[in-house]
Amino acid sequence: MALAFVFPGQGSQSVGMLGELAAAHPVVRSTFDEASGVLGFDLWQLAAEGPAERLALTEITQPVMLVAGVAAWRVWCARSAVRPDWVAGHSLGEFTALVAAGVLEFPDAVDLVRFRGEVMRDAVPNGQGGMAAVLGLSDADMEAACAEAAQGEVAEAVNFNAPGQVVIAGHASALARAIEAAKARGAKRALPLPISVPCHSSLMRPAALRLRERLQRSSFAAPQIRFMSSVDAGEYVSADSIRDLLYRQLASPVRWVATVQALIAAGTDRFVECGPGKVLAGLGRRIDKNPALSHYAIDDAATLDAAISGVTS
Repeated sequence: MALAFVFPGQGSQSVGMLGELAAAHPVVRSTFDEASGVLGFDLWQLAAEGPAERLALTEITQPVMLVAGVAAWRVWCARSAVRPDWVAGHSLGEFTALVAAGVLEFPDAVDLVRFRGEVMRDAVPNGQGGMAAVLGLSDADMEAACAEAAQGEVAEAVNFNAPGQVVIAGHASALARAIEAAKARGAKRALPLPISVPCHSSLMRPAALRLRERLQRSSFAAPQIRFMSSVDAGEYVSADSIRDLLYRQLASPVRWVATVQALIAAGTDRFVECGPGKVLAGLGRRIDKNPALSHYAIDDAATLDAAISGVTS
C-alpha cells in the first residue's frame, strides 16, 4: 500500500502555530529564519505573536503556510527515513507539496507565493471579497444557491472539501446573499473564513495572468515524489505541465474530495498532513470512512510521534 503526504492551505493558520514543535525541533525556527531572509521581515515573530488580522492577509498567510508546511516536512525528514509515495496539497498547499517533491527550491517558493498573494490582493481589494464555508448541503444545492445569490456579482463554489462541506468565494455582498440562500436550502452552518480574498473564484483571473508571467521565469524541476493536483485529481510529471497547472489553479476550484479518492484508488492507505492544524486529516476521514485508512497530522511533538509510529508500524 502507499503513503501520501498532504499539505494544507490558507485558513489553517493561527497565532502561535507550531510553537511546541519548534521548541522540540530547531529546524522549525531555522526554516522560518530562512524564509524571513527572503521576505525581509521576521516571519516567525508574526506567526508566534500575531496579530491575527495581519496573519489573515493573503500576502502574509501564503508565505506563512508554505513555510509552516515545509518546516513540518523537514522535521519529519529529520526524524524518519520513510518518504511518501505521493504528495498533494490543498490550494496553496500545492506549492508546499512541490517543495517536498523537489520541484521548487524553498527560497524560490517563498518568493513565488509572496508574489502570488500580492497579485491576489491587488485583484480584489481587502474587504470587497472573501470566502465562507457551508456545511450540510450537496454540491449541486450549493452551486444553485450561489447562482441565485450572484445577481450580477460573483458567488461561486470553489472548494469541494468533503461530502456536505463546500467553500464559496466571491464579492462580499454576494457571499452574504449566498449564505442566506444556503440556509434557506437547509444548510446546517455557514461561516466566513479568515481569508482576505476570494481564492479560486473567477475574480482571480487577472491575478492568474500576472502569475503566469512570473511562473515562466521561475525554475522548476521534475517531481522526485509523485505529485497529484487538487485542481483535477491528476498526476503531473513535467516542469512545464506544473507551471501551467499553477497558473490555472488560481481561478479553478479545489477538488479535494476527488483528489483524496484518486489517491485511495492509487493504493494510498496512510495520509500524513504536514502543517498547522488537522483540517485535511479531518476531511480525509469524512471523505472515506473506511477504517483501514489512517490519517495523521504533524502539528506538535505528540502528533509527530503518533504519525511516525503509525506509518512505520
